[in-house]
Amino acid sequence: MSIYEFEAEKINGEQLSMKEYEGKVLLIVNTASKCGFTPQYGELEELYKRHGDDRFSVLGFPCNQFLAQEPGDNLEIDSFCRLNYGVTFPMFSKVDVNGKNAHPLFKYLTDHAPGVMGSKAIKWNFTKFLIDSDGTIVKRYSPSTKPMEIENDIQKLLENKK
Repeated sequence: MSIYEFEAEKINGEQLSMKEYEGKVLLIVNTASKCGFTPQYGELEELYKRHGDDRFSVLGFPCNQFLAQEPGDNLEIDSFCRLNYGVTFPMFSKVDVNGKNAHPLFKYLTDHAPGVMGSKAIKWNFTKFLIDSDGTIVKRYSPSTKPMEIENDIQKLLENKK
């Protein structure tokens, strides 16, 4: 099984197969608009603009499971991200990342890339998963890891792909 076997709903309601990203390095992030880490949208967009051609993408998945910090609907979330942070990277419909209703992609990510001390649950907004161009999960990053701190890891994976 790989991440390419999953589908997700884009923020505009369109279903998308993760196969669309086959061959790309990915940074998958659960996001929220009213969180102390929300300014990370700016650095995520910067990474996307620097590397986001046919080889890299950031994928944002809004989630309201952490102190209801993503209360808006998809239209509100999309508008907030574009207006406040100039987000152009792909955003998806709001999902659960933990629990029985967790999106299957996040069940897969957390099962295959546990957090600190083997914990599978995502602890907070802006947990990040780096995926190589073969669809393998390379690393899970904590919410406090700033996106630009991941750039060297992304660059190494892109260089390996050449």
